[in-house]
Amino acid sequence: MKALTVTDASFEQDVLKSPIPVVVDFWAVWCGPCKVIAPIIDQLAAEYDGKVKFVKLDVDENPETAIKYGVRSIPTVIFFKNGAEADKVIGAQQKPVFVQKVNALL
Repeated sequence: MKALTVTDASFEQDVLKSPIPVVVDFWAVWCGPCKVIAPIIDQLAAEYDGKVKFVKLDVDENPETAIKYGVRSIPTVIFFKNGAEADKVIGAQQKPVFVQKVNALL
């Protein structure tokens, strides 16, 4: 199970209207720290399958959503619950940081 890809066009349906909490990884191809957290996001996607949805949004290809949520540096991971932003992590962090934030959504 890997994180799904979302776009500006699919964001509302895939994230804001999701019946379960959603974790959005805002990233870009050229971003080194984004590559560091990518395997962690994919691991969590597998571990929380069915309970929390994990998605990735490429900020270069989808600038509207990044601007809307004030993403100025990447990676930025935003945690959504019931269509609203519940928490945010900026920069590459270790897996326990993400686990703590995800568990807080449940």
